[in-house]
Amino acid sequence: MIDGLDPVIHAPKRLAAMAVLANATTVTFKFLKDYLGVADSDLSKHMSALEAAGYVTTTKSGHGRGATTTYRMTKTGQQAYTTHRDALRNLLDGPQ
Repeated sequence: MIDGLDPVIHAPKRLAAMAVLANATTVTFKFLKDYLGVADSDLSKHMSALEAAGYVTTTKSGHGRGATTTYRMTKTGQQAYTTHRDALRNLLDGPQ
């Protein structure tokens, strides 16, 4: 019944971040932080978990206050997100 659910993605903030990334080429740290309404440290922790799983890549440009961190979903991340999303739909739809 819960086949396909990914514990890395399943955390609500990571799932929301993956949903945003699935619909964009790249997303900045600031955009995700504002969109999800989370603290810097909270977002950093969740994005690090997604990066460690190979689901996102991180690019940093600039230094100091002018630095920008950008995230992009990897192919592995896209596949994992799609599988997780489909498993959630199957779970919520119930037995057919």
